[in-house]
Amino acid sequence: MTSLRVRYQTTEFGNIDIHTRALRDNQEFSDDEGIAEALGISSATWPLFGIVWPSGEILAHLMADFNIAGKRILEVGCGIALSSLLLNHRHADITATDYHPEAGNFLQENTELNDDKDIPFLRTGWEDGDSTLGEFDLIIGSDVLYETAHAVLLSEFINQHAKAHCEVILVDPGRGHHAPFSKAMVKLGYTHSQSRPENTEYLAKLMPRGQILRYQR
Repeated sequence: MTSLRVRYQTTEFGNIDIHTRALRDNQEFSDDEGIAEALGISSATWPLFGIVWPSGEILAHLMADFNIAGKRILEVGCGIALSSLLLNHRHADITATDYHPEAGNFLQENTELNDDKDIPFLRTGWEDGDSTLGEFDLIIGSDVLYETAHAVLLSEFINQHAKAHCEVILVDPGRGHHAPFSKAMVKLGYTHSQSRPENTEYLAKLMPRGQILRYQR
């Protein structure tokens, strides 16, 4: 694989420090064997998984004191998986998924970087059939609605892996696609609410159009 430039950073959550090895910036690219290309991932979108984005930070801060007792949790489109790393450090029952072929490798390295136990990971797409992941009490994600088509695909994927009583929390930076997604979720039987992120002084870059989307059934 072509050498990638990376950066190491630490994100603080009260008295918890989570260390991440991420891409240096969104110009990094390495797909010598054409694996990502075969999956439909272009050179322009290839690096997006490997950066800690503001929406991911917001989601992780929501998870810092979230009640995790007895809950099986799934992070969809995890990317660098800051929330999964934090929840894993809190000894939550967390599983992570992403479509990118390198997401699992970065997750494993970052789990080791934090001296924590392995996080179950599955590379899967929202169009894939039964993923054998099972069902979850809580499903989370950040910046996962890139295109209008994702609304139906993601809602069906979430519903496939949601228990009869399930909570879904997504942080959306305001790409304009959450309305059809919310409509699809309501059609599947979920109630919907949304709110603006609060107390985001920790963000280096503001997310003025961001919303926290919550769904329950």
